Amino acid sequence: MKYRMAFMAGAAIGYVLGTKAGRERYEQIKRVSRQVSENPNVQEAAEVIRGKAGSVASSAKERVPEQIGGKRAKAEQEKPSVQPG
Repeated sequence: MKYRMAFMAGAAIGYVLGTKAGRERYEQIKRVSRQVSENPNVQEAAEVIRGKAGSVASSAKERVPEQIGGKRAKAEQEKPSVQPG
């Protein structure tokens, strides 16, 4: 019984110390990520990427219906003439 109590006390102390260290590390990561996201160079790069993504999306929006339409017509021409029965 004495060993069980010592183990439980050690586990509780380890848990408390581990969560405190984990919280400090979390706060450090959060602080650094905020500093990076507020950097003007990072914001400028993000804006460039947003612009490129928008142009790619609009290009895809135009091209997909053309590609699907062509494949649909080809598939209908090559449709087998087998009747279920």
